[in-house]
Formats: sequence, C-alpha cells, structure tokens
Amino acid sequence: MPGSLEPLDVGVQIPYHFRCPISLELMRDPVTVSTGQTYDRASIESWVATGNTTCPVTRSPLTDFTLIPNHTLRRLIQDWCVANRSFGVERIPTPKQPADPALVRSLLAQLSSHSNPSHTRLSAVKRLRGLARDSDKNRSVIGSLNVREVLLSVLFSDSECDSAELKNESLALLVMFPLSESECVFVASEPGRVAYLASLLFHASIEVRVNSAALIEIVVAGTRSLDLRAQISNVDEIFKGITGILQYPLAYPRALKVGIKALFALCLVKQNRHKAVAAGAVIALIDRLADFEKCDVERALATVELLCRVPAGCAAFAAHALTVPLLVKIILKVSERATEYAAGALLSLCSAAEQSQREAVAAGILTQLLLLVQSDCTERAKRKAQLLLKLLRDSWPEDSVANSDDFACSDVVPF
Repeated sequence: MPGSLEPLDVGVQIPYHFRCPISLELMRDPVTVSTGQTYDRASIESWVATGNTTCPVTRSPLTDFTLIPNHTLRRLIQDWCVANRSFGVERIPTPKQPADPALVRSLLAQLSSHSNPSHTRLSAVKRLRGLARDSDKNRSVIGSLNVREVLLSVLFSDSECDSAELKNESLALLVMFPLSESECVFVASEPGRVAYLASLLFHASIEVRVNSAALIEIVVAGTRSLDLRAQISNVDEIFKGITGILQYPLAYPRALKVGIKALFALCLVKQNRHKAVAAGAVIALIDRLADFEKCDVERALATVELLCRVPAGCAAFAAHALTVPLLVKIILKVSERATEYAAGALLSLCSAAEQSQREAVAAGILTQLLLLVQSDCTERAKRKAQLLLKLLRDSWPEDSVANSDDFACSDVVPF
C-alpha cells in the first residue's frame, strides 16, 4: 500500500500492537477512533470513505469520525524502528497533522478582509499555501470551503490594497485546485483578466510565470465555449509567453510540464495555431521532445500533430532537420498514443513535401510502419500507418519487400 515500509529482515518481528488492524502493516500515523481502537490514519480514512460507519475491530458504531493522533504509540513505534535500524528498519517520520477547518476559515477571513493590514493578509495566504502543500487531505479541507472564490477575488482585484506579492501568492495557491466551469468562465469572459494573466507570463519570477500558465491551462480546459477559448488564445503575446516557459532551463522541471499542458490546450483552437508557430513553438517542441516525461511526451506529440495540420506549422516542422528522424524513432517506442500522434504528424509532413518523404525513408520508417500495422496499437494509428505506406510507395527501394501487393491498402479510411 502507499507509504508502506520496505520488506524487513526475516529476523525482525513487528510487535502486534504496532500493526494496523486493517492493513496489518506497521503504522506510520496511528490515530484513535471513538471506540478507543487505534488504526493507521490512511487505512481508517479509506475505511470510512467507502461508506463504513462501524469500528473495524469491535463492529460498534462510530459515534463520530474524529481521529485523535496517538502520539504515545507513534513515539514507541519510532523508538522501535531506531532500535532495529541494523535490520534495515527505517524510522517513520513524525506526521504533520491535518489542517483544522476552523483554522482554514479564520485564515480565509483574514485574507478576504480588505480592512486587514497587507502583511496580515499575505501571512494568511502563505499559511494556507503551506497547509495545501503538506497533503492531499489538507487540500481537500481547504478546497471544501470558499477558497477559490476568495482567491479569484484577490487575484483580479483592482484595489490598491492588494499588492503584487499578495496576488502572486494567491495565484500560487489557486492553481492547486480545480476550477468549476462557472469559475473558468468568470476568468475567460473578461478580456482584462486574461490579459493580466498573459502579462504574468513575462514576470521576472519563473514561478509566477509557470503559475500563470497553469491557470491559463485550467481555464481553457474548463471552458466549453469555443468562442471564449478562441478569445483566450487570441490574446497578444500569450503563445510567446508559453513558448518561453517551455524553453526555460531544465533546472525548473515544472516549467516543462505546465508549459506543454498550456500549449496543447491553446492549440486545440484551430484558427490560432499559426500564432503558436509564429511564437517559436515548433523549435521549442522539437528541442525539448527528449526531455518530457511519458505523459508529457504524448501531449507534446499531440501538439506537434495539431500544428502540422496548418500550412505554417507543417512548413516549420519540415524545415527543422530533427523533426522527421525524431518522429520516426518514437514510433512503437513510447506508448500507443505517442505512436499514433507521431504517425499522424508524419502523415501530414509527408503529404506536404517529397523531401519529408525521403527523410522518413532514410530514417527507417518502412520497418516501423510494417511493424505498426501488425501490432496491437489503436486502429487510428494503424490507419495512419497504412496511409503512410501508400504515400511512400514510390519512395521505397526497388528491392523492398514493401513493394509487394501484400501491403496494398485500398480499403483505408481517409485521415
């Protein structure tokens, strides 16, 4: 289970009363329920979350669901871990206690009151941010209150009482929570609010820039209105700012993750994709393709395919010497989705220019495509591969087995 200890030496026997009655593993955060029984916090919270209202051991009804930390037992467990360190037992850390809803309400009240001194409000939002970073449980407690409403009010306030630092801290906290559609529309429907977020993409602090990009992505993804999404992606300099984040040094990896999410969300609006190309997105994507994590590689390749569907994007990718070799290399190497998007991008490139066809053949695409059509990949990926095989037929070497009629694709559905 999450957070469980590494397997212990066979000679170490965990004391019975140190084990959670639910998971039977060493407790890391022992808490006592109303019946007097003690459990590991994660286990009893999962028990209650699934609808159980009785004590797992006694089967007695839980009169309330308050979990009281058992500090004495936790210290005993820590002492036992230290005593058995030579057997590979690691000391459990002292857990941070969940945020008290009453404290959260008090901090939100301090933050939202314009009559409070600026340093008091700033201290309140910093404490809330610290609590939110501590655990998912804390974020759940904070998110269950009106935190998003308060933060949006502070972030887009015209009051001179709201300093830039207060707004930046509020933004950093806000992006930790999902927004409802109405909250996304609140941001997207006012051009001034979107323009303000776009201006933050050029802030001196990379953290502020990335947080702004994160909120832009949340708003675009959470807005159903195509007109509003187009309105956001049409804001001056927004693509330039996002591209700049993608190109930021790898010393701040969150920039890469947030940057590609924002760029992909904005590029879903077809009529403004040429702006992404003009902002240098093509070079940023190809140069960073090897640096993305798996899920982000898929998103990056999806963005490449989207940009290849507009003439300017297709021409820009074709002009980059590494585009075709990289896309060919990715086929069947990362994931089914990555393969599908890479094949789609190559189909657009090879349909537009014979030079791209020659580069693809030289990079070994023939073998990759033949393997792809016989693989367990998605039907969409196979259709794209079949179309590519037909398109590249005239570029195949004369002695290639692929010249056989075995690979004719007359029944292919157009892309």
